[in-house]
Amino acid sequence: MSYEAQTTDFRVKLSNFSQEKKICRLSDESEIGFEKLIFATGSNPAKPQWLKGLDLNNVFFIPKNKEYLDKQIAEIEGCDKVVVVGGGFIGVEMADEIAKSGKDVTIVELLPNVLSLAFDKGLAILAEKALISRGVKVTCGKGVKKILGDRSVSGVLLDDGEIIEANAVILSVGYQPNTALAQEAGLKINEMGFIKVNEYMRTDHPDILAVGDCAEKFSFVTRTPKLTMLASTSCAEARIAGMNLYKLSTVRSFTGTISIFCTAIGDDAFGAAGVTENLANERGFEILTGLFEGVDRHPATLPGTHKQIIKLIASLDSGIILGGEMFGGKSTGELINLIGFMIQNSMTVDALLTSQIGTHPLLTAAPTAYPLIKAAESIAKKRNKYLH
Repeated sequence: MSYEAQTTDFRVKLSNFSQEKKICRLSDESEIGFEKLIFATGSNPAKPQWLKGLDLNNVFFIPKNKEYLDKQIAEIEGCDKVVVVGGGFIGVEMADEIAKSGKDVTIVELLPNVLSLAFDKGLAILAEKALISRGVKVTCGKGVKKILGDRSVSGVLLDDGEIIEANAVILSVGYQPNTALAQEAGLKINEMGFIKVNEYMRTDHPDILAVGDCAEKFSFVTRTPKLTMLASTSCAEARIAGMNLYKLSTVRSFTGTISIFCTAIGDDAFGAAGVTENLANERGFEILTGLFEGVDRHPATLPGTHKQIIKLIASLDSGIILGGEMFGGKSTGELINLIGFMIQNSMTVDALLTSQIGTHPLLTAAPTAYPLIKAAESIAKKRNKYLH
C-alpha cells in the first residue's frame, strides 16, 4: 500500500503582503482575506528514496492519517512475519502492539540500541529487555540495505548480508516537516527543512506564524537546531503563538524544546527529558550524573510496587539540572514531566535537595528514598568532592 503526503489544499498569495490586502487562495480559486496566518501543516513520514523495494506490496509507513492506518492494520492481519525498521519511540510502540497478536516481529535499528537518541545505554538496554520479554526480536547496529520481494515483501537484506524473512515491512525512520506550501509562499526555511521562526513563533513575515512539526526547533539546553517533533511541544508552541498573535510579550516566548519523551512497554515505563549524558559530553558540557534505584511505593512488599531508576545529568560548575532519564511504573510520565519543569526553570541540584515533597505509601516512593532527591544527593556529593 502506498502513502503519498497530503499537502494542505490552499495557496498563499504572497505578492499581496506588501499591500494591505493579504489573501489565502484555495484550490477552487476562492479567496480568504486574513490579518494573521498560522502554519500548522505538521510532518510526513520520511521515505528513504535510496532504499530499493519501497514500492512493493506490504511496505508501510506510519503517517498521522487514521484512514491509512486503519487500512494498514487490516492488511497486516494477514501477515505473520513483520519487520519494523527504526527503533525510535514510534517504531518500538508499533512493534510492541503488533507482537501482542502473536506475530513474529523484529525491530531493525541502525544505532547500537533502541531509543538511543533519548536514553543513555543503561536505560536503552532495559527497554530492549522489556521488548524481548514481550516477544519482540531486536537487531541493533545494522542497517537495511534492501527490501526483498517480487511484487510483495519477502524479507529484508541487512548491510552485513543477513536476510530476515518477512511478509510486511513497516518503516519508522523519522519524519520530515511538511513545508512545501511555506516554501511556495516564499517563507524562509532552515537547513533542516523547518520554517524559520523566532521565540514568539513568528516567521520572517510579521503576520505569519508557524507552530508544531513544521516549525523550527532549538534545544533548550544546547541551543542547537533540533529535529524533535512532539505533540506536547506543538501544544506549547501553539499557546505561545496565540498569546503573541497581535502583541508580543517578552515573558511569553518559546525558549527551546526540552524533548520530553515517555513510553510504556507492558508494565514498564521509560521517560527522558533534556540532554542525555552522551549528548552533553558531545556538546562540551562539564557534567556530573547521579543514579538512584528504588521502588515507586513503600514498603516494597506492597502489591503492584514497581522498581524505579532515576538518572539526573547536571552541570559541574553551576549544578543546574540539564537532563534526566527514568525507568519505572505508572508514575514515570508525571515524574519525567517534573524533571522537564526543573530543566525549564534552571533548577539546581541544591534547590532540588532542599525541596519539600508530599508522599504516601500507596502513591509515591518513601520520603527517605524519594528518587529525584536521592539522585540529586548523589550529584551533590560528587560536586563537593570536585569543587573543594
